[in-house]
Amino acid sequence: MAENILEIDDDSFGEIVLQSDKPVMVDFWAPWCGPCKAIGPTVEALSQTYGDQMAFTKLNVDDNPLSPSKYGVQAIPTLIFFKNGKIAEQITGMVGKEKIEETLKGVL
Repeated sequence: MAENILEIDDDSFGEIVLQSDKPVMVDFWAPWCGPCKAIGPTVEALSQTYGDQMAFTKLNVDDNPLSPSKYGVQAIPTLIFFKNGKIAEQITGMVGKEKIEETLKGVL
């Protein structure tokens, strides 16, 4: 995993995501999910560019069922952007870098 992307779990979600002083992108994924693997390099590239302005995290939905359930994640990959502890934007499914970057900039 990229050095700019933090692996989180249900226990650390509140502290890392909801209490963050900067916006946070949570990548809800699973190891068996092809589109999740495909979107990974895009998220990594964006974390290199925007890592100083936004925190980038990944949450494995198989190992951590509480957070996806709480935020209504029904399909993966789902990227949820949090700002001030609340959902600012959400992207579900395989999308291009331009769409993710546009959404990210809107949150910032």
